[in-house]
Order: sequence, then structure tokens, then C-alpha cells
Amino acid sequence: MRKVTPEEIARKREEIINACEQLYQTMSFREITLKEIGSITSFSRPTIYNYFETKEEIFLALYTREYDRWNEQLTAILKENEELTRAELADRIAKSLAERQQLLKLLSMNNFDMEANSRQELLATFKRSYGRSLQLMCMLLTKFCPEMKAADIQNIIYIFFPFMFGIYPYTEVTVKQKAAMNEAGVDFTYQTVRELTYSCLIRLLGE
Repeated sequence: MRKVTPEEIARKREEIINACEQLYQTMSFREITLKEIGSITSFSRPTIYNYFETKEEIFLALYTREYDRWNEQLTAILKENEELTRAELADRIAKSLAERQQLLKLLSMNNFDMEANSRQELLATFKRSYGRSLQLMCMLLTKFCPEMKAADIQNIIYIFFPFMFGIYPYTEVTVKQKAAMNEAGVDFTYQTVRELTYSCLIRLLGE
């Protein structure tokens, strides 16, 4: 039997994740099955089990990749700027999240079930990417807000990261949801991801 190379393993894993990402553009987490994912890969559905044991593991891998992509954006903010005002920092972080709609959508899901139904090693990989986001945010605040105390930075992190879980449902509202709000007489101002995120950050940073 031919030995599968690490490069082949990585390629097939990536193809599975890409298939999941493609389906997630038009389908919900509940609607997507391993059969659906397998139907748009170049290999048979049973092959998926060689790389992922559950649908949740595939979504967790997609989630990890989204954090990695955001980490690249946060790193660019850190390296490409010598100085930023607090307003400029808030705007750049807000802009980076506005370009990560899929990350925000994943954040709005039930993360408890996704993590509970994934193997420990995959969960640890995800936590490393998530932890890097926390680290980069601390580095951004330390560099561009040098007068800020460590305790203040920690407080901002512990407020902002939970806030991120609610960005998607507050900014991506369906026609049906808007109609229901109108019928219920709820006076609500709809904002973009960038607007909502900037508003939160500028208050946290105290500009």
C-alpha cells in the first residue's frame, strides 16, 4: 500500500475544509452534513473519516483557519504602523473584522457543541489560533496605548472578545427578521460590522 505523504494529507484536509466553507455560504450549520460535504470533494465520503471524525471537527478546522486569517490582519496592523491614535486603532481593528464575516458567523454559533464533539488535539490547535488573537490584541494595545496599564488591557480583552460573539446577529439581519421587528414595534438602528465594532472599541479605549 502506498504511503500517504504529509502534503497529501494537508491537501485533502484543505479540500474538505474548503467544501464546508463553500456550503456554509448558502446553508446553515444544521443543514450541512458529512454527505453534503463529501458530495463536492474529489474523493468518496468515507474518506473524510480518515481526516475528520465529525462535522463539528470540520467546522472547528474552518474556525481555526478564520482566526489564523484574522491574526494575519492584526499582525499587519502591528507591523505596518509606528503610531496610531486610539481612534485610528479602533478603526483598523473594526475594518479587519468587517473583512472576516465568516469568523463572526462562526462565533455566533453554539461553540460549546462544536468543541465538545471534536478531538482534543484539534481543539488544542484551535485554541492556539484563538490564543494568538488574544496575544496580538494585547500587543496592539501595549504598542499604541503605552500609557494603558496591564489590568486595563486585560479588562478590554475580556469585554471585547465576548462582544465579538454578538456582532454577526446584530449586523446580518434578514428581511424576515426586520419585518418582525417592525411588527413588534421595536425601534432599532441597524449598523454595519465596522460601525458597531468601532463604537464598542472607541468606548473601551476611552478616546
